[in-house]
Amino acid sequence: MSDIRLAFSDAAVTALQAAINGYPEPVAGLRLKIVGRSGAGFDHVLTIVEQGAEPAGDVVVDANALHVFVEGASVDKLDGVAIHYADKGPNVSGLEFDNPNPVWDNPLEERVQILFDEYVNPGIAAHGGFVRLLEVDGDKAYIEMGGGCAGCGMANVTLKQGIEVAVKEHVPEIAEVVDTTDHASGTNPYYQPQKEGAASK
Repeated sequence: MSDIRLAFSDAAVTALQAAINGYPEPVAGLRLKIVGRSGAGFDHVLTIVEQGAEPAGDVVVDANALHVFVEGASVDKLDGVAIHYADKGPNVSGLEFDNPNPVWDNPLEERVQILFDEYVNPGIAAHGGFVRLLEVDGDKAYIEMGGGCAGCGMANVTLKQGIEVAVKEHVPEIAEVVDTTDHASGTNPYYQPQKEGAASK
């Protein structure tokens, strides 16, 4: 076991135990991970882990009678998280996460994120898209596109002529913006990519 600190409110324990008890397969525990960051804080997700599918490399924590697998790559950012629950209606997750850790350790990451929040994302929101900063490593900023930008035939234009230009202008320490998006998985691209061999009109 680990000395990572997690806390669940009574309401959260009740709701999660009910979800576990109603799950059709044997349950090994829950998994807490970070799926994104923004100026507003971390984006967390808590999922059920089936027996036999326990993730390697995670840190195991027992908290409030719940067995939790904490994402190994984000342990330092998940220590001290408190999970609350409020009933928000059907098909809406009522889980709320209070994370006391700083969102960014690198000041360049914070500057890029502010640029995304205040300039880039409002600009591409009209197309149903958004861009998320994953990290800054050296002089490279690694990003992921989502919404209408994922799988969009104009995504590379948005990246090179929009996002990268803005980043280099406002954060000149960044020399390159690297898109890590799996565009093949995009489900609702704003512009459909041109299929090879398709007849043009």
